[in-house]
Amino acid sequence: MADHNALPLVVLAEKFASLPGIGMKSAQRLAYHVMSMEDAAVEDFAKALLDAKRNVRCCKCCQNLTEREICPICSDDERDKGIICVVESPKDVTAFERTREYSGVYHVLHGLLSPMDGVTPDKLRFKELLARIAEGGVREVIMATNPTVEGDATAMYAAGLLKPLGVKVTRLAFGLPVGGILEYADEVTLYKALENRNDM
Repeated sequence: MADHNALPLVVLAEKFASLPGIGMKSAQRLAYHVMSMEDAAVEDFAKALLDAKRNVRCCKCCQNLTEREICPICSDDERDKGIICVVESPKDVTAFERTREYSGVYHVLHGLLSPMDGVTPDKLRFKELLARIAEGGVREVIMATNPTVEGDATAMYAAGLLKPLGVKVTRLAFGLPVGGILEYADEVTLYKALENRNDM
């Protein structure tokens, strides 16, 4: 923001800009919007931020974000505890739950392996995953990380840890999206679609 703006407004915009996916123009719009809000609305907004930061924690079992010690998914007796879907972040749990088709449980790693960025196995929640497997009863672990270099490396690393424990390790199928058109698909997507083809 230009030098003619009040310093607190500039600082507020910079704080918004530090959030992922928020550029400086969007941050400035948000900062100006906050200035147009009633004091009570701003206080409610600030309280919501503090409440979320102070009261949301990782589930002791799956590492998903929750305000309880054990999250509602892990404490649901109707979920199949024998299948664990391993995901990168809590946002991925939300995406799977929207399908209303998956009845197993989850494990959130809170990141992907990326040694160049300093993200090594000890920075992720592999230890907690291994502890869950050691308790017994797990038949399958689904590696549901993104089809990127980091996602693939993380899935391979986890498979190397889990297979010696006698657990079936699977990977999400990747390929053409539903409604996709072949001529617009890139080579990697077409290759994955061929590689992951199913019987009819």
